[in-house]
Amino acid sequence: MDIRFLGHAAFELKDGDTSLVVDPFLTGNPKAAVEPGDLNPTTILLTHGHADHIGDTVDIAKASGAPVVAIVELAGEIGESGVDTFDPNLGGTVEFDWGWVRLVPAWHTSTTPNGTVNTPAGLVINFGGKTVYHLGDTALFSDLQLVARRDQIDVALVPIGGHYTMDRHDAVTAVEFVTPSVVIPCHYDTFPPIETDAEAFKGDVENDTGATCVILAPGETHSE
Repeated sequence: MDIRFLGHAAFELKDGDTSLVVDPFLTGNPKAAVEPGDLNPTTILLTHGHADHIGDTVDIAKASGAPVVAIVELAGEIGESGVDTFDPNLGGTVEFDWGWVRLVPAWHTSTTPNGTVNTPAGLVINFGGKTVYHLGDTALFSDLQLVARRDQIDVALVPIGGHYTMDRHDAVTAVEFVTPSVVIPCHYDTFPPIETDAEAFKGDVENDTGATCVILAPGETHSE
C-alpha cells in the first residue's frame, strides 16, 4: 500500500487499482503535487469542511464517480451537488470492498465556504492490510489515545504546523498517545502562519517515542 503526500493535508492511498484520496485541496494550494484532473479515486474521504480540506472534492467526485465519505452535515451539502455520499457521524464506520473508515473526534472548528457548520473528525482507515490514522486538523487532547485502545495504528498522518492545529511540540505528545509505527507530518509550510521545522519534529519523535518519522515532500510516496 502506497501513501502519496499531495501537499498540505491531502494524501492518496493506493493499493493496486484502488485509490483513496483524503482532503483534496489542490486548486489554490501552493504546495499541491498534482492537478485535480490527475486523480481518479475509488473513494474520497474528508476530515472536515474548511476550504483547505474540502478543496476540489466535488469536481474530482463528479469526474471520477467516486463517492465521498464525510460527517453527516458536510455530506449533506456535498450531496446537493449531485455527488454520491456516505454520511456517518463521530464513531461511525463505513465498510467498503477495500476495507473500512471510521470517524473519530478531532478538536477543531469547521464551516464550509457555503456556510455549513460541521464537526471536524479524524479518519481511521483500514486499507491494503494496514490501518492509517489521519488525525485531521486537531489540537492536542487526551482522547487521541483512545484510538490506539481499539486499533494498532500502522501509520499516523499528523498535523504539525501550529496556529490552526497543534504545533510540532504537541504533535510529539499526540504520537505518544496514538503509538503508531510510522508518522508522516502534514499541514505545515503551506502558508507562512504554519511554517515549522519538520526535521526537528522528526528528531523529537524518534528520540521520545517508538515511532519512525517519514518526512515526505509533496509528490513523494511512502510504501507500507
